Amino acid sequence: MTNASRRRGGRERDLAINAEINITSLIDVAFTLLVIFIITAPMLQGGLEVQLPRGQIQPITAQDDAFIVSVDETGTVYVGETPVSPDEFVEAFPQLFRAAGAQAIYVKGDQAAIYGDMYFILATVARTAQEEGVRWALIGEPEPVRR
Repeated sequence: MTNASRRRGGRERDLAINAEINITSLIDVAFTLLVIFIITAPMLQGGLEVQLPRGQIQPITAQDDAFIVSVDETGTVYVGETPVSPDEFVEAFPQLFRAAGAQAIYVKGDQAAIYGDMYFILATVARTAQEEGVRWALIGEPEPVRR
């Protein structure tokens, strides 16, 4: 009797050792993570999606510590993605900004937003930025290049 048959208890019909790796589950996990990243990537942008007005503007560099305020076409104010009334915004914005510890304030206003609604928001942001010694900017959509 050979050594191999003694180790197997004399059974010659045992299955051979399979040295293949089944990567199906690994591929499933990889595709699941890919789908999750594809779905969540647009959400990392920050703020609310609004129709920005077009103009001759220079691009700004994105900062991780920026505070984004958005105003939609109905005049609803959003701090990040949280809706607040304009009156609440005027009262609470300075405290919210201080608590966030941000270094810049960006205002995104829908092109159909009413000027009066935007004016209260801009005045509050400008006053807070001046008091805190930080910069603020309006976000717009650059005009297409004409050739």
